[in-house]
Amino acid sequence: MTRHMQDDRSDAIERMNRFVKRMNEVERDLTAPYVAPKDAATLILVDRTGREPKVLLGKRHARHKFMPGKFVFPGGRVDPSDRQMPVARSLNRDAQANLMKRLARPSARKAQALALAAIRETFEETGLLLGVPATEIPPVPEGPWTAFARAKILPDLRDLHFIGRAITPPGRVRRFDTRFFTLDASAIAQRVEGMTGPNAELVELVWLPLTAVKDLDMSAVTAVMLEELDARIADGFRHNLPVPFYRMPRGRFMREML
Repeated sequence: MTRHMQDDRSDAIERMNRFVKRMNEVERDLTAPYVAPKDAATLILVDRTGREPKVLLGKRHARHKFMPGKFVFPGGRVDPSDRQMPVARSLNRDAQANLMKRLARPSARKAQALALAAIRETFEETGLLLGVPATEIPPVPEGPWTAFARAKILPDLRDLHFIGRAITPPGRVRRFDTRFFTLDASAIAQRVEGMTGPNAELVELVWLPLTAVKDLDMSAVTAVMLEELDARIADGFRHNLPVPFYRMPRGRFMREML
């Protein structure tokens, strides 16, 4: 092994240990009865049009029981309708394969539903319609997806990157098995106004450089996934890169690779 390869491996190990240490330093109340985690998805939108890449975050309402006042990426639970939504292009094969790893009853349809949940939740929380124009729209499920049909937009999953997975520790009141995705802001096709504000789930949206995001009040997993995104970009930002998986099986967070 060359000196350069040794240095790269050493840097990667140090980076991994730093991420895990950060997750384990957080004080948590883990006294709630066990609940099974719900499948969920989150999307990091990246704007690369300027000199420095920016990411989109929203500030949660202070009255929310879950992470009140925190800055988060748009996201939420997978809905049954996400399995029924047609797409312009399917997931990249490597991204799909990584989504199906360590998954109960894995299928391409379930992997696609996870990706579509991230896009749907982003629309519900920000008003952003992500996808491509289509002259003809196949039947779509009732609910939020009808906004895509009215705008003649279909989600396009080909350039969606799966960058991380994290399960809320046992002992929390609400638990999620969250898949983190990222997509370039050029995927924004339209915006529906009025989806954020004083009475909405997100009271404001901000586009911030990656260097400035670290100063915001956010959860540890949100901050760590930003670090993971930064590291993934440095490693070539390819779909076939292994995906980090954070979980807490015995009272300590661990980082595995899918």
